[in-house]
Formats: sequence, C-alpha cells, structure tokens
Amino acid sequence: MSTLRIISVFFKLLPIILALRKDRREWVKTEGKNVDVEKYRKNAKRILNTFISLGPVYIKLGQWLSSRADILPQPYLEELAKLQDDVPAAPFEKVKPIIEKELGPINQKFDSIEENALSGASLGQVYHAKINGQAVVIKVKRPGIEKMVEEDLKVLKKILPIALKFVDPNLRFSASGMLAQFIETIHEEMDYTLESSNLKKIKENIAHYDNVIVPSVYDDHSSKSVLTMEYVPGIKITNVEALDAKGIDRQKLVIDVHKVFFTMLLRHSIFHADPHPGNISVSDDGSLILYDYGMVGRLDNETRLRLIRLYLALIEKDPPRTVNAMNDLGMLMPEFNRSVIERAIEMAIRGMHGRKPSEMEVKALLEIANKTMSRFPFILPKNLALYMRMTSIIEGIYKTHKVDFKFVNVLKKILEEENLIKDAYIEELKYSFQRFAKSIDATISIAPELKKFIDENRSLQLLNSKPKSNALLSGSILSSAIFVGSAFLYSSNDVLGIIGMVGALIIMGIFTIFRKS
Repeated sequence: MSTLRIISVFFKLLPIILALRKDRREWVKTEGKNVDVEKYRKNAKRILNTFISLGPVYIKLGQWLSSRADILPQPYLEELAKLQDDVPAAPFEKVKPIIEKELGPINQKFDSIEENALSGASLGQVYHAKINGQAVVIKVKRPGIEKMVEEDLKVLKKILPIALKFVDPNLRFSASGMLAQFIETIHEEMDYTLESSNLKKIKENIAHYDNVIVPSVYDDHSSKSVLTMEYVPGIKITNVEALDAKGIDRQKLVIDVHKVFFTMLLRHSIFHADPHPGNISVSDDGSLILYDYGMVGRLDNETRLRLIRLYLALIEKDPPRTVNAMNDLGMLMPEFNRSVIERAIEMAIRGMHGRKPSEMEVKALLEIANKTMSRFPFILPKNLALYMRMTSIIEGIYKTHKVDFKFVNVLKKILEEENLIKDAYIEELKYSFQRFAKSIDATISIAPELKKFIDENRSLQLLNSKPKSNALLSGSILSSAIFVGSAFLYSSNDVLGIIGMVGALIIMGIFTIFRKS
C-alpha cells in the first residue's frame, strides 16, 4: 500500500466530503424544500466523477451509496444512480490464462470464444462462446482485480477514520457501518461459486413465473473466477423505442418487474439486489430475463415478516403501526421523536394514496426513508441497505417508462396472492400481545410499593377488621395493570385494547362482589 496513493485518494475525497457535510446539514434542516437542487446535483456529479477517476472499487462504492438514504440527500442518490458499472475490458490475452488456470485448455473446454468482450465491468468481463454448438456467455474476473481490491480497501480503511472527523456525528455513525457492509459485499461479488449458488436458488424460488427467465449455469465450465451460463439475449429494459417496436406492453412490464422483485423480497429468503437496467432484458414475447446474481440480499424470517408488517401498515394508512414496524426493523434509534416521524409518514402515505398518480409511487416510500432517516443517527442493517438499493433502482426503471402505475395496488396484490396478509396480521397480533404483556409487567412491578403505601396509610385496626379488603387490593392492582396495559395497547390495536379494558373492569367487579359476600 503506497503512502502516495493514500495521500492522493484523501485529497481527492476531502473536498467532496466537506461539500456533502454542508449539503446534508442544509437538506435536513429544510427537509429538502426551497433549496437550490442544482447546487446539490453539481456536488453529486463531482462525487461521481471522482469515483470514476479512482477506479473499480470506488465505482462500486458509488453504486452502493446510490441507495443510502441514511447518508446522502435525495439529489445525490439520483445522480449516483446514473453511475454505470461500465469499464473498458482488459485484452483477451490477459484473460485467457485465468480461464485456462481454472478450467484447463480453452480448445478442449469450448468450441470457440469471441476474443472481443461483450461487456466490461469493474470486477469482471463477459465473452460470447459456444459449447457443443450451444451459445453461452463466460464471465471472467478482471485480471489482477483481487490485488487491486485489497489495496484499495486498505486505503479506504486508513482514510475513512480521518475523513469522518470532518463530518457530523450522524453521518459518521452511518458511514462507519456502511464501509464494513460494502467490504463484505464486494468480496462476495468476486466469488463466482457463490454467484452460481445465488442464481440457482433464485431460479428455483421463482420457477412458477412463466414470464421470467433465469439463465442456467454450466457447472463443468465454472469456478471461483469463471462463470459460464447459457446465452439468453433480449432488449434492455430501458430501451423504450425497441420495446415499442416489438409491441411490448410497457405498463405490464413495469408491473411484472415490481411483482417479481418484491415477491423475491417478501416471500423468499434471498432476493436479487442489483436490478439495474444492464441486468434486466426483455424477450420478444415480453418475458423478463434476469442476469448477474453477484449482489443478493438475504432476510431472516423475522426481518421478512417485519418488512411485510411495514408495507401492510402503509397500504392501510396507519402511521403508528408503520413506526412500530420501522422501530422493530432497527431503522430508528431509541430516542427517536415518534410524533415527528408519524407526521412525516402520514404526509407520505397521503401522497401514496392521493389523487396524483405520478407522485404516489415508490418515490413517496423512498422519501419517507430519506426525510426521516436523515434526522436520526442509526445503522441501516446490511440486508435492509441492499433492499433499499433494489427498490431505488426499480423506481428508476419505472421513471424511464412513464406509464400509469400505482405501486400501492401492486404491493397489495402481491401480499394477497402470496397469502402474506395473514402472516402480517399474525405478526401484528404477536407484537401487540408482547407490548400488552410488557405493560402489565411494568404496572405489576409497582404493586408491592403501592401496597406498602396503602398499608402505611391505613389504620391497622381497619385492615384487621376487614381482611377481605386485601383481596380487593389485589384485585385492584391486577385490574389496574390490565387496564393500563390495554390503554397502551389501544394506540396500536384498538380491538384488543378495548377487550383488555373491558376485561379489567370485569375483574374489578368480580373482586368487589367477592368482598361483599
């Protein structure tokens, strides 16, 4: 690791970090209203150009940051989303030794390979080839990329702690966790055996979709550094003119993209986290073709169900339940201002369900994240960061097509078709009962002190002459605990709250009758 490289990178990054600090403070203070958006875009373009000049690792970093609403203002996200993973391919004579080292002599493994790369990316490059007359594509790691990645990551680890001294504490908090997540992800992307496994799992999970194509892997022609798949050509999903020329229904296409990717997210444990336009094509019959499974997200069942709760609460226009779900997902710090966040979410929900279809789409949901997350220091878990990346890229695809589309309706249909609404309500009930139990525990915990206070302030003679009043005291404490717990519960579940409060009154009545008998 060269000291000169560290110094060079630091002085390239420092000006854009200082500009970001100023922009971020202003954006949070004004909530993004009445600001000079072009000034933000200008600074965002400086970041984009700086990352391109620094090479493959920083291009990946820019792509990663393009979905981090907890770190960047909205104009930065939109500008960095334009960052394409398109790097000139290395000459074939440098790639050939990698293929032969992993698979053996090329002329024995392949009928032929076209030496001009089909595409070049920051970490790998792709070639056309044939096996037994069948068209395939070969994805090969860029020569020397592993060493380059390790050196640049060491530089980032050295620079980041110094650079973060120039930013506000909230950004410092989010950025530190982000780097660890980014390092883990980029290492996963360089392991093609892992990508092959991801592809096969997702292919199995969405096999019931007859309008989605996932290329098959040639296992005998693949390794950690080489991945060979069937060649499935199509029209790039953002090529509006070519799609129209083929008579493809673009409104249905946008709906299909959302259904496929959000079903992956909400039904299965693994989802494609990098659906940029270069990774999605469309066949002549309108089927989606999904490429590149190097970046995937994984959700454990508990997180998945909490995310379903979040979406259902948004669909049902319920800000308190939305905040509860966000909090359970770890998106908010303990000291968050509930009333402020609920008001922000209520405004966003009105937009999602309002009268202007062009303003109520996924953008409204992402604006919730951008405007509430920027207010509070927190670490966005890796899987939720990948989820946000996925949703923001899909939003970009929707914007390209400009069709009549309502995300809320599609989301509701997914939850219904996948039988997820029942799961969400069960989780909501479990959550409500847990809150209820905690409220009772908290109230009962003060019962000994309450009894002591009453004992000390009552005549010993009165207590001895009417022993059954102790039973009444116990009943009062129990019914009070249930009543208070139910009152807390009422804010998130009015039905259970009312049942609990009525139950408390019944218990009190029983103890009163017992006292009189």
